[in-house]
Amino acid sequence: MTKRMVMALALAVCSVAGARGQMGQTAPKVPAGTIIEPSKSFDALLKIYEGEMMGAVNAMPADKYNFAPSQAIFKPEQVVKYDGVRTFGQMVAHVAQSNYYFYGLSWGTKPDVDVKAIGSMTSKEDTVKALADSFAYAHKQIATMTAANAFASLKDDSTRASMTAFGIAHGFDHYGQLVEYLRMNGIVPPASQK
Repeated sequence: MTKRMVMALALAVCSVAGARGQMGQTAPKVPAGTIIEPSKSFDALLKIYEGEMMGAVNAMPADKYNFAPSQAIFKPEQVVKYDGVRTFGQMVAHVAQSNYYFYGLSWGTKPDVDVKAIGSMTSKEDTVKALADSFAYAHKQIATMTAANAFASLKDDSTRASMTAFGIAHGFDHYGQLVEYLRMNGIVPPASQK
């Protein structure tokens, strides 16, 4: 588990460096060796992930929120089974639920929303709002991370830092899936338009 968390953190850091390069952003000029509060460092990663994810979910038209890949989009000789594949909207709801888990519930902090109910949302408006609210919650939780508690054990070898890193890595995995759903519908993801 520790190796996976370290790998997830490394991947998240690499994606931030790549995203900053793609967006023309440069890292702030901080002298090497400067101690940075973990909350600031992780919050910067979360903002990049949030920006890309919110751009993607807003780009998909409301009438396509029930889209999921199916055998119909492949050549007849390509047999692919898509039973149980999440729709675009279901994936957005899953990410919102996951944000509550990774950035709070796993830390022992209960959110003020019914996280389970997010999974049954069907409208774009409700699902996008739930996702935006989950990011606001995540930023609030990350703000409580300090050098003293970032690597304190929560359960087994999980820490606030490792759960946050895994949450970002998990989110980018689903972002990649949503990008494919957008492209299957002829939509260029906003992050690719820059």
